[in-house]
Amino acid sequence: MTDYDVFNGDADGLCALQQLRLAEPRAAQLVTGTKRDIALLARPALAEAAAGDRVTVLDISLDRNRAALESLLARGAQIVWFDHHFAGDIPTHARLHAQIDTSPQVCTSILVDRHLGGRYRGWAVAAAFGDGLTDAARALGAQLALSDGDFERLRSLGEALNYNGYGESEADLTIHPAELSALMRGETDPLRFAAEAPIVAELIEAMRADLANARALEPGYADAAVAVYLLPDAAWSRRVSGTFAHALAADSPQRAHAVLTPNAPGAYLVSVRAPRAHPQGADRFCREFGGGGRSGAAGIDRLPAQRLDDFIARFARAFWGQ
Repeated sequence: MTDYDVFNGDADGLCALQQLRLAEPRAAQLVTGTKRDIALLARPALAEAAAGDRVTVLDISLDRNRAALESLLARGAQIVWFDHHFAGDIPTHARLHAQIDTSPQVCTSILVDRHLGGRYRGWAVAAAFGDGLTDAARALGAQLALSDGDFERLRSLGEALNYNGYGESEADLTIHPAELSALMRGETDPLRFAAEAPIVAELIEAMRADLANARALEPGYADAAVAVYLLPDAAWSRRVSGTFAHALAADSPQRAHAVLTPNAPGAYLVSVRAPRAHPQGADRFCREFGGGGRSGAAGIDRLPAQRLDDFIARFARAFWGQ
């Protein structure tokens, strides 16, 4: 029997896996990548998965992995799935155990926290901060009697882990998510990890520098309801796009935001954030352009440059729940 842990390379995927493997230690093949590397079940590493093998899937869309999921089930694999992104129709199968909740104030690590009865809740708090769910993170952390300083350290940790997941390719990342997961493995206390792991300080420093570059830019389009930012073609832009989108959403909670970064000749990578005050519609809007995500935060992997004007016009006209 072979075990596979398949997880998004951002804070939520990392912290969800961290909680599960603290509760259920297990040697497994890790399958992960950049945050936008969604089709993980189609990776060659899983090509040999068969009857009796166990596949744990965390923080990636079932809808974007449907064909590979059906193939794994047909080959006899057992699959446990935790996620909060748009899933579409969830197959009913004896060997598929899916806990999927697309509510705006839920992330995958919160679902795992519920599953484990809060045994490693600090990691879920860090993940929620990293996913931009500040209210959910503070509500969860209130049950741990955290100090203001503890909240700040978990926020910084979550944001740093999330920042590390962004990039056009793994070469853009400071550290591969599988290596980062290995550094985290076995640590029950995220506050201790944040204080003692050198990689955390390195990520925070890099994130702050990249974010300062992004904040120096003016929006390409802005009105009272939305703002669209066009970042330059640079590694720092690709690394900070998601963090910058979260920061913009926090700064202006009544606005929807889009951050576009060149990611291929004649195309853009897009991060969309619905207004924090009305966190609905981001996934629906992005699906119109071949993207996906969750209601409060979503993205488009490749927006052709010739559709940029259409994208901005439709983004400005979209109903964001005001």
